[in-house]
Amino acid sequence: MSHTERTWAAYPTATVTGYPRIGPNRELKRALEALWSGKISPAEFETAARSVRLETYGRLTELGLNQPYAVPADFAAYDQVLETAAAVGVLGGAAGDLDWEEYFALARGTDDRPALEMTKWFDTNYHYLVPEIGPDTVFTPRPQRVTALVEEAASAGHTVRPVLVGPVTLLALSKAAEDYPNFRPLDRLDDLVKNYAVVLAALAEAGVEWVQLDEPALVADFDAADDDQLAGLAQSAYSTLLSAAVGDERPQIAVTASYGSLRAGLDALASVAPEALTVDISKPTLQADPDYIQRITAAVPQLTHLVAGIIDGRNIWAADLETQLETLRGFDRPVSVSTSTSLLHVPYTLEGEVNLPVDVAGWLSFAEEKVTEIEALAEALATGTTQSREVAFARAARAQRTRTESARTHNDAVRQRTAALPAEVSRGDVNERRAAQKARLGLPDLPTTTIGSFPQTDDVRKARAAFRAGRIDEAEYTDTMRAEIKRVVDLQEDIGLDVIVHGEPERNDMVQYFAENLDGFVTTANGWVQSYGSRCTRPPILFGDVSRAEPITVPWSSYAASLTDKPVKGMLTGPVTILAWSFVRDDEPLSVPADQIALALADEVSDLEDAGIPIIQIDEPALRELLPLREERRAEYLQWAVRAFRLCAVGARVDTQIHTHLCYSEFGQVITAIQALDADVTSIEAARSRMELLDALDDGFHAEIGPGVWDIHSPRVPSTAELEDLLGAALKSIGPDRLWVNPDCGLKTRGYRETEASLRNLVHARAALLGIRQGAGVAAAAHV
Repeated sequence: MSHTERTWAAYPTATVTGYPRIGPNRELKRALEALWSGKISPAEFETAARSVRLETYGRLTELGLNQPYAVPADFAAYDQVLETAAAVGVLGGAAGDLDWEEYFALARGTDDRPALEMTKWFDTNYHYLVPEIGPDTVFTPRPQRVTALVEEAASAGHTVRPVLVGPVTLLALSKAAEDYPNFRPLDRLDDLVKNYAVVLAALAEAGVEWVQLDEPALVADFDAADDDQLAGLAQSAYSTLLSAAVGDERPQIAVTASYGSLRAGLDALASVAPEALTVDISKPTLQADPDYIQRITAAVPQLTHLVAGIIDGRNIWAADLETQLETLRGFDRPVSVSTSTSLLHVPYTLEGEVNLPVDVAGWLSFAEEKVTEIEALAEALATGTTQSREVAFARAARAQRTRTESARTHNDAVRQRTAALPAEVSRGDVNERRAAQKARLGLPDLPTTTIGSFPQTDDVRKARAAFRAGRIDEAEYTDTMRAEIKRVVDLQEDIGLDVIVHGEPERNDMVQYFAENLDGFVTTANGWVQSYGSRCTRPPILFGDVSRAEPITVPWSSYAASLTDKPVKGMLTGPVTILAWSFVRDDEPLSVPADQIALALADEVSDLEDAGIPIIQIDEPALRELLPLREERRAEYLQWAVRAFRLCAVGARVDTQIHTHLCYSEFGQVITAIQALDADVTSIEAARSRMELLDALDDGFHAEIGPGVWDIHSPRVPSTAELEDLLGAALKSIGPDRLWVNPDCGLKTRGYRETEASLRNLVHARAALLGIRQGAGVAAAAHV
């Protein structure tokens, strides 16, 4: 039978747009780290990755995604943008396929070259690698990277749907190659579409009938192209791709638009009519765009199959299945049921979470539970009744009822305190603060410090685990943590750092640690979510009003201060980051818990000051992360986010130096807000972007600034010369009296060998620059 005579598979009625890929017990993470450390070979890594993939396909089939192409093949060994970029050939040059050495060199760097820049994937805590593209970048498609996944799955009896980042989104998320700073990667769209056509043809040749192309760029506003321009580019790209005949030249194409609502992109995609279109109609999206479903129904032609992304892929609250079923029945055609985004952003399953409060656990759905919700909705749509999925619908109804009725979510004292907050929050004149702080601290030009955490040894992790399990008592645990703090302080003294940190050995994670010590949160035992590569976090769950019962960090910072005569920096995680890296309640505007967390942290700031700590860092690496994808909603967000940060320090003494830290985001969009935080010192990621962010600073940016010069997300040790170059570039924008010298993030994930070597190089680079400056000053004086 020829392709033209064949009946092509319908789109599955129940599916997901993507799924967690680290393994239910972080099997992929362990395999990656074993490969990188040389404990396993590339062949052994491939075997481990294959096991994770096939087990995922099997589990999703068991959960009810058992129609052909219902299971997505969205695996990436490190990052889906890197994976797609390799497959369609915008990375790796004209050579053959990328081996693991080259693949991970792009992701992590080597001794000879830095890694690709890393930044946040839309408004999530997932990090993607940024392709660098110029007008002469060679594009070499490698369709075998995708067809191999399909063939592997087929050999195990699974018919999977390949997933690629779409061409418009891939270029929108890319940056200009270093030699072409004014080039726009989107201008290479026509060239790139040809490579996508090659990949699609290879998939058709392999017998694939459906492929998913993700285009979340169409729901966001970008600096490089506005909504209308992106829509026009999408219309052009998909007109070309869809003009090829289904069969010999391509599979059927399902375009996915996640993380928000389409605007101009809706009409653009409707006009080219892909075989399927997935739209995000989750609760947050419809709250922001109440007319979205009506616009979808009016725009999308009947020949395009609609896929309703109604199950929230980013949060963990149980679905309101009855309400969602009525929404789905309101469409003017049959629809498939899916997630609003990939389930990459949530943990695998509630199974085994025995330590969660029983009532709170009943309000939750992780990835497996969400698949069950999807399958129940699809079955109810198909049969016209909920009876065959009565258990799922009953659980959903019980979750809605008991959560609404619970007294655990509300605290009158907290509500009264936030209601009494002043409208304006200010610490007063910045110049007065700077003078008082310089007099108190006595720091040199270009002071050196770190961002907070130091490497966590096996002994430290084992001690924390033993204390949690009750195998050691509090006294033994405290002695172990104090011994590690002393080692870290002594090391910093020996290296010659100017501002000391205690290293945070007691903290499992910068957000989870605070959540464990604040009322209103619960934490999981195995709720791991991938952040990037092998890096995983366990986001806490914010279910109620937030308060602090007692000091959290004071004993550890005070002990560190007793070991040194140098200034010690207290370390707190800011309210916006705690929200961004938690699963947050969806029954209140985010500004409400932001103020509550800020007041709890303000109490901690006061206690640190009373303990004599002269510098307090309030980390806000997620400030840019929560920025709404649409321009018109950003001002409101930044207003409450900035206010929450300022609430933390509003009562601080004038001679207490308040630091903040931000990392891995496009900072140009929020530079005014960063200024408005009114921190005395701002440290910021700059190593991978080679100080590009400093171009966004203007004369109004009054804070002292520490643009990170060591990329701690790569295992490479930067040389003294490399660090000198970066600091020299920074000095062109920032005077030596305002420039700090530091890594670009905490050191928790690094080893002590590379940490010590890199910090010594950092101190040597600062000394060399000061020597050069002093020498230049002497020469200038002699000339006069």
